Amino acid sequence: MKNLPPLEDLRLFCDVVRMGGFAAAAGAWGASPAFVSKRIALLEGLLGARLLHRTTRRVGLTEDGAAVHRWSLRILEDAAQMADALSVGDSEPRGLVRIATSGGFGRRRVAPALSVLAARHPALRIQLEFLSRPVDLVTEGFDLDFRIGLQPEANLLARRILDNERVLCASPAYRARRGLPATLEDLPDHACIVVRERDQSFGTWRLEGPMGVQSVNVEGPLACSDGETAHAWALDGHGIILRSTWDVGEDLASGRLVRVLPEWRQDAPVLAVYPLRLTGSAKVRVCVDFVEAWLGGRAGA
Repeated sequence: MKNLPPLEDLRLFCDVVRMGGFAAAAGAWGASPAFVSKRIALLEGLLGARLLHRTTRRVGLTEDGAAVHRWSLRILEDAAQMADALSVGDSEPRGLVRIATSGGFGRRRVAPALSVLAARHPALRIQLEFLSRPVDLVTEGFDLDFRIGLQPEANLLARRILDNERVLCASPAYRARRGLPATLEDLPDHACIVVRERDQSFGTWRLEGPMGVQSVNVEGPLACSDGETAHAWALDGHGIILRSTWDVGEDLASGRLVRVLPEWRQDAPVLAVYPLRLTGSAKVRVCVDFVEAWLGGRAGA
């Protein structure tokens, strides 16, 4: 091969695979689907191999495409590590940082912090994605994941950046209509609003209290995969929720929600999870440090 494929084309190819199509990748890149299709065709021509099966809805990897995808991820990771190693001593972090987190926490806490961070460090390029499922940082190409309660896999590193716990609560309207459980054994008899959290089995609440750690199976007329929706349903009086104190603290203070079984709780610290040591990545380190300071009220506006 006389010419090596450009890194940007490899990155675009990986994004097409990750997002499942040209249109989605084009949107992320701020380009047209025709531009993406042309760059992929040029890459295929340069490599002399067909990389993708194209259908009207999605694209899939060919056998050659799967091999190129594995090599592309490795090459891009090596290039990123090289750039990070050279910029460790640089006072101005730079480059792309891909960050994953959950929707409600991401919108209300992480996104505002990153807005301020981006203004302070214009050489950083930040891509933030909200995901309701666990994410494979290495395979999916993320540099950083802000998680609540979900412990890191064995091949990843983590820093606890904020103490947090989940508590049971309900609205005064629900209490007036149904009363509140007196013991943990009463909880399954109540309407519980179940959320499919990134770190929880659906319909099972694992709580810590006077009798140690207990798992309780709960159900109710409403369930969803979005914590903000469940929160709103609880305010409307539909049932009991298990939510983080950062999420429901103001409602508990104002009386819009009341604690249920206050002796029971769930430890759910906020973790920054990453595949590489922060000492070798200036751009990821500054993101972790700033979000930790922001959540702790130490970053300023």
